[in-house]
Amino acid sequence: MKTFTKAERLSGKVLIDTLIQKGKSFNCFPFRVVWLEIPENKVKAQIVISVPKRLFKKATDRNRLKRLIREGYRKNKDVLIEKTENKTIQLLLIYTSKTMMKSKEVEDKIILMLQQLL
Repeated sequence: MKTFTKAERLSGKVLIDTLIQKGKSFNCFPFRVVWLEIPENKVKAQIVISVPKRLFKKATDRNRLKRLIREGYRKNKDVLIEKTENKTIQLLLIYTSKTMMKSKEVEDKIILMLQQLL
């Protein structure tokens, strides 16, 4: 079943700061991906999605992009979860493009990013 539960969202300032400081990163246009492996948690993967305010001034645009990214991740996260055993992967996705993308384009880029992560 392809769901996106609250436990799969990474929240908390301490956890996100740790991810940013200790995590490894790479660029996969239009995303900058910061990731960190930790010992097994409740879930196999946790994610934070960020769309910077300086790129998209209107909150409606930022929220739309975050929705599209969440949906693309939800549909394709199985690839990531199958490959992780006995550990949890924490992800931070930062959207870096200055243009809005269509949902199919976002989903294709997320698939590419997940393959690069593995």
